[in-house]
Amino acid sequence: MSTSLSTIGYSFYSSKLQICDKRLSYRIIKQFQVKPFPYALPSRPLYAFKQFKYRREKLHQIRVSVTQTVEKPAQSYRSKRPKDINIVVVGSTGYIGKFVVKELVARGFNVVAICREKSGIRGKNSKEDTLAELEGANVCFSDVTNLETLQKSLENLEVPIDVVVSCLASRTGGVKDSWKIDYEATRHSLIAGKNRGASHFVLLSAICVQKPLLEFQRAKLRFESELMKEAENNSGFTFSIVRPTAFFKSLGGQVELAKDGKPYVMFGDGKLCACKPISEPDLASFIADCVLNEDKINQILPIGGPGKALTPLEQGEMLFRLLNKEPKFLKVPIGIMDFAIGILDFLVKIFPSLEDAVEFGKIGRYYAAESMLVLDPETGEYSAEKTPSYGKDELEGFFQKVITEGIAGQELGEQTFF
Repeated sequence: MSTSLSTIGYSFYSSKLQICDKRLSYRIIKQFQVKPFPYALPSRPLYAFKQFKYRREKLHQIRVSVTQTVEKPAQSYRSKRPKDINIVVVGSTGYIGKFVVKELVARGFNVVAICREKSGIRGKNSKEDTLAELEGANVCFSDVTNLETLQKSLENLEVPIDVVVSCLASRTGGVKDSWKIDYEATRHSLIAGKNRGASHFVLLSAICVQKPLLEFQRAKLRFESELMKEAENNSGFTFSIVRPTAFFKSLGGQVELAKDGKPYVMFGDGKLCACKPISEPDLASFIADCVLNEDKINQILPIGGPGKALTPLEQGEMLFRLLNKEPKFLKVPIGIMDFAIGILDFLVKIFPSLEDAVEFGKIGRYYAAESMLVLDPETGEYSAEKTPSYGKDELEGFFQKVITEGIAGQELGEQTFF
């Protein structure tokens, strides 16, 4: 979950699967919607069969390691070549998930991307859009919120799964949505994956779960706990929990506003919090490292980008320097948010439907004051020095790109409030 401040409010959004060869039976083949790369496993076999009639000649291009039965491997999947390792990615059409799928495909893994039939912001992307966007991956249309449906989808592939990578995140950060996605859907992915032989689970979490004051943080922590317990009870199963700092996207919401001469909005003196932002490709690369790197087994891995930690004030100053404009800031007292949340807390007792509105307010307050850095258990303070750095992309380069090319591809999600 990440946030971005706009002129007079906040924008919230959550830092929120072509398989066949000659051994596949006709019964399975007729369920596929086939393209050279990728193909899909839709929920309606009849529709897929119609598509197959005129796309079957391209079937030979699809490759995968296939077996008729799923047995626990005698040796670690890490001893296999990437092209023989089958990885399921859930949350594959989400903002980070798309980058993760692209990175895994580039590294030569067999990637099964689990997708909704309607994906993207407000479900604007069709199946065809998803197939094009995740080119090179094996796209499987399913529903992670329904365990039975997800298990059937993976069973119908008739291939063993080695690794599950979860990039699932609540779209809203609302109370019910957080538990439905950050906990339940992610748990479904673990169960379904293990039932198909998965022995490693890579979880995209968030660094802010160190100080859990919000529902999505509590939901993530509950799943993290169950994942670690699974590894404790099963010596053949491992995990990697990735806790990134802020994404570049979450800090780019005010670039266009500043270009138009509007002030850069911050809370307090602009020094209440700091982060070491990481680019989406760099984060995707780190997550892909977790598939094979043994030093990342059974580890909680906080990760930030290169360079120093930046406060909102420093981010604003950087932006205005790149724009060759005189810095113009709007400093909002943090107490205003506290006052608004207090009123909402009172009203929700009378009007329970305001539950999510209260939560959104608390999310805004959290990101306005809490740093996205490692929380030092010894001092109780956030530490830039103890926050690991990874990658090569820096925020200044991202700002310059957005100034030059615009925000296309970095748009804020569905949770925008004015």
